[in-house]
Amino acid sequence: MVRKGFDPEKYIEEQTKYIRERIGHGNSQRLYLEFGGKLVHDKHAMRVLPGFDENAKIKLLEKMKEQAEIIICIYSGDIVNSKTRQDFGITYDLEVLRLIDIFRKHDLKINSVVVTRYEDAPAVNMFINKLERRGIRTYKHCYTKGYPTDVDTIVSEEGYGANPYIEVTKPLVVVTGPGGGSGKLATCLSQLYHEFRQGRKVRYAKFETFPIWNLPLKHPVNIAYEAATADLRDVNMIDSFHLEAYGEKAVNYNRDLEVFPVVKRIIEKITGEEAEYKSPTDMGVNRVGFGIYDDEAVREAAVQEIIRRFMIAKCDYKKGKITEATLERSELLMKEVNASEEDRAVVQPAREYAEYKRSLDPKYLNMVAMAIEMPDGSIVTGRSSHRMAAAGAAVLNAVKKLGGIPDDLYLIAPNVFSSIQQLKDDVLHHDRTSLNLEEVLTALCISAETNSCADKAVKMLEKLQGCKAHCTAILSDRDEQTLRSMGIDVTCDPEYVTTNLYFS
Repeated sequence: MVRKGFDPEKYIEEQTKYIRERIGHGNSQRLYLEFGGKLVHDKHAMRVLPGFDENAKIKLLEKMKEQAEIIICIYSGDIVNSKTRQDFGITYDLEVLRLIDIFRKHDLKINSVVVTRYEDAPAVNMFINKLERRGIRTYKHCYTKGYPTDVDTIVSEEGYGANPYIEVTKPLVVVTGPGGGSGKLATCLSQLYHEFRQGRKVRYAKFETFPIWNLPLKHPVNIAYEAATADLRDVNMIDSFHLEAYGEKAVNYNRDLEVFPVVKRIIEKITGEEAEYKSPTDMGVNRVGFGIYDDEAVREAAVQEIIRRFMIAKCDYKKGKITEATLERSELLMKEVNASEEDRAVVQPAREYAEYKRSLDPKYLNMVAMAIEMPDGSIVTGRSSHRMAAAGAAVLNAVKKLGGIPDDLYLIAPNVFSSIQQLKDDVLHHDRTSLNLEEVLTALCISAETNSCADKAVKMLEKLQGCKAHCTAILSDRDEQTLRSMGIDVTCDPEYVTTNLYFS
């Protein structure tokens, strides 16, 4: 079992209290709260802070739903380039739709979607049309004229004034997006400009999770944040503004530090007053560090995340998704915490099992192996065959062990495999007829109707949530997504199963 080190209830309590204080400060009528990181399903935080509730932020907002409404930002370039959210394997435009559904499920008010740095491109306009025809208000914000140096132009009718004002009514306006660079800050500042022009006094703050300002600069949790944003070249630094203002060390990251003087001048220009914030850390609402109660457990989890990020980077590089510089940075961060791939418990067993099988018979030369770390710390393996992919075999072996089912007992009858493979070959005309993980799980559930052992195995599946796995080859998109849906944290070696260029 993963050793816990974080108290989610204390975190929600601290963070809620801090946000309420920001809303009620002075005679401000409204707080624009920029949400950094993932507002829902924050799996990175869950991995590096064992015990963290991946939906803690949405639960926090649920408590404040009478006061809050949500604006979702998406950068038009991310739509054009089909940028993908790594955790779920879906594009940013689809992530916006998913977020809207989740917010509605939690009875949170969706104000609108803002397409930032609007580009007149077919994919962008199609996305806007899709939203508007489903009753979602959308706004187009163009690139801010004069940004970042010409503050007089930025804070004028040519700058923020060129953007339409987003009609809001609640005292807390949450501004979020599918990922970094979505234009959340620019949207907040544009709203501040319009609000003050209309005679309303409003404030801005940033809901932060990482880096954690009151942990050491080189704490593994903060290094794990750099690993997660290696493609953005984020670097953690001591907040020099905070140190100068208060004589206190605080950790922030380069982009916030670089932009702070500009943001400060913009806010002062908009409000006509000296900015209330003396540092980027001041702007943040971040109480996550106060939820840590076992630093050693958190450090260990963060190191595992750094290794995981490097292994994902190797596969992404093989797929052509990232640059060599990003891959090198991921490796340097792993070495910074004195870790290696083999420190991930499932990596070596998967590789050794593959080598062992290949040494037995040439027919196993192209075989793929997978290892899964069980809740008790033991390792279970599985291999690819003409019947199923390695992921299917490993999962079946894992649930057998959890259920105390003999290894030599069939959970799925051979004729079931044959029937499905015949369908894939004769009717669907698939090139590969071995069953993927989703198909194996479907066959297992059907078998459970007449096979008591299969029924027992199905009941064991949920116990695999939170387990780690490693595969000796790049998984198909379908298998990777199925494993993630099951809550299994999987990595792969950067090798393809086949030499075919079209592989899914």
